[in-house]
Amino acid sequence: MTALAVDMNQMGVAAKAAARRLAGSDTATRNGALEAIARGLEAGVAEILSANEQDIAGARSSGMDEHVIDRMILNKDRVQSMADACRTIAALPDPVREVLEDRTLPNGLELQRVRVPLGVLGVIYESRPNVTIDISALCLKSGNGVILRGGKEAFNTNAVLAQIARTAIESVGLPANCIQFVESTDRALVGEMLKMDRYIDLLIPRGSAELVRFVGENATMPAVTGGVGVCHTYIDAAADLDKALRIVLNAKVERPTVCNAMDTLLVHSSVAGKFLPELAKEFGVSGVEMRADSRAMAALKGIAQGQRVVPARSDDFGTEFLALIAAVKVVDTMDEAMDHIAEYGSGHSEAIITEDEAAAEQFLAEVDAAAVFANTSTYFNDGGQFGLGAEVAISTSKLHARGPMGLREIMTYKWVVRGDGQVRE
Repeated sequence: MTALAVDMNQMGVAAKAAARRLAGSDTATRNGALEAIARGLEAGVAEILSANEQDIAGARSSGMDEHVIDRMILNKDRVQSMADACRTIAALPDPVREVLEDRTLPNGLELQRVRVPLGVLGVIYESRPNVTIDISALCLKSGNGVILRGGKEAFNTNAVLAQIARTAIESVGLPANCIQFVESTDRALVGEMLKMDRYIDLLIPRGSAELVRFVGENATMPAVTGGVGVCHTYIDAAADLDKALRIVLNAKVERPTVCNAMDTLLVHSSVAGKFLPELAKEFGVSGVEMRADSRAMAALKGIAQGQRVVPARSDDFGTEFLALIAAVKVVDTMDEAMDHIAEYGSGHSEAIITEDEAAAEQFLAEVDAAAVFANTSTYFNDGGQFGLGAEVAISTSKLHARGPMGLREIMTYKWVVRGDGQVRE
């Protein structure tokens, strides 16, 4: 579809009208829409994977980085996971019109504070086609309309997924325009979308730091402009090193292209000589490159030959690698580790590994991030893992929402006042 065929203003008008209908719908109808999407995904798996193969072939022929392509790839299990997420979200308590506060004033007025949808979300995202379904499902459950603009690299997959969702919600009597997908890869339309404050109540970018920064600088509506993950794991002097090894491998190797993967490892000097050589062997098996500071290089002396261990550059610290690369630094105290995190972290996910309970609690209290972890992997910073069903984003902002944004994080409230003729004197 060409850019001329996409009328962003018309999409905004349609989204607002559909969102009003959706906000007034009942729980059973919205849950029925989610179940219909799940069934549609299961029935449409062949079409989805065919479109995905087309996108991946195009991405590879254009020379796109493999870490970006990894985010795009779907298979039967991943499609089933999207369907399962829809059913998980349907099973969550309905937040729409939840009464947050209920009291009667001295003058007899009945006053309630009630949770309600924000209205219409705009989401600009790159690479990950599962975002199309995750965000659509969360918006449906929370009563929000949504306008989706996916990246050109996954355009065909996203278009198929969006159509499955639209057909499903229409089958239960809700307007298809509750979910809209920008059917063009013209980047000029992103600029138009950022000016649609008349129709879009919250704009969420998901992708590169460049995208997040561009949205923050140009959006005329409120936007969630955090989410870049420069994540640290600190191995304390009192760490169980076997436990630490398992956790660090999970945080770095399991899915290196995600925002909650570990980027920098901080190791206390008293355990560096024992821990880092063992880690280097495991990292070598997994193909992880260690970019080590001078003290870490000294601890790795004798095994660095043949392993992927290189001296760190100054700009390696504070970098979100999104690849099998980890910066490594040796520190003398937990305070030094926390100072490093304060300087280089992005406020996303930070972890300490220690058997010293007091040290763990100090770290959890003092480190400023959307999610802090003791004796576990930063890879857990995820809406599904936190019991939210899915997430529209992981926010590193401090206002409105922080961490994985599930149903309640894309809602607001209003005051409902019921009287019987009272007037204010």
